[in-house]
Amino acid sequence: MNETLKLGDFVQTFQIEDLNIRGRLVRMEDAFARATENHNYPPMLAQLIGETMVLASVLASALKYDGIFTLQIQGDGPVSLIMADITSDGAMRAYAKCREDADLSNVDSVSIPQLIGAGHMAFTVDQGPDTDRYQGIVELTGPTLAECAQNYFRQSEQLETAIVITSRPNTDGEASRAAGLMIQRLPNEKDGDTEEESWRRAIVLMSSVKAEELLDTSLSASQVLYRLYHEDGVRIYTQNHLRNECRCSEERVSSTLSSFPKSEIQEMAEDGRITVTCEFCRTDYVYDDAKLEALYADHDPAPDTTDTKEI
Repeated sequence: MNETLKLGDFVQTFQIEDLNIRGRLVRMEDAFARATENHNYPPMLAQLIGETMVLASVLASALKYDGIFTLQIQGDGPVSLIMADITSDGAMRAYAKCREDADLSNVDSVSIPQLIGAGHMAFTVDQGPDTDRYQGIVELTGPTLAECAQNYFRQSEQLETAIVITSRPNTDGEASRAAGLMIQRLPNEKDGDTEEESWRRAIVLMSSVKAEELLDTSLSASQVLYRLYHEDGVRIYTQNHLRNECRCSEERVSSTLSSFPKSEIQEMAEDGRITVTCEFCRTDYVYDDAKLEALYADHDPAPDTTDTKEI
């Protein structure tokens, strides 16, 4: 029965042989649901978070890296920040931040100008302290997240890229689901007219896919791709699985707190306690006076034992 089927959480890499196109199909269910379940996001904002997670997944899967890929969207609109990151082994998390005076009650569509306003999209690859970070930044141009991303590729990567994204948050008992499809034109030795014709065909076929198909649990990834590109020879590769997993921990929070002067932290206390809440998973880390004393005792610098002489 369809209601028992799962959409899955994965990135499916594929290649369209005759058109010299590579692509990624992303499907997401549990990872999306868990990323938003502890937040009271309005439906349109939850939908945009799903789209952001899909875009982060599809972009990260096109890179070779060992670390963390971060997609950050900032603007001057009611939603000031949306952030999603994914590790090289598929652990994802995401959250959004609204301005205090934001009113999303009348928002009826996922419009970048309406929700985010004027701003930028940043892609960052962090492979650890001993490596340089790679970052790409592009102005938000376009009504949808997919169009903003395509604009980035046109401006910065000079790589022909087409993207479609769909997202449906948990409403009316339906499971949260999101999906996306990205195709890119590979370098080709064909003559220019033939190459352009192949690219246009790939885009037209991709544009024919419906959101319902991308989110249909009764259709496997291979069935979706076969429907689109079977006449041109589609080859699929091993799926890379995705999962929701926050990287916050008490050790990380304690390390951050101890980097500030003790007096500054104590000024933030309410009813004798400091509560630090993770923006991603909403886990609370609570520090009372005794725990703060122990924290700073553990991080106090060792006493100076250098020999001294009285003068």
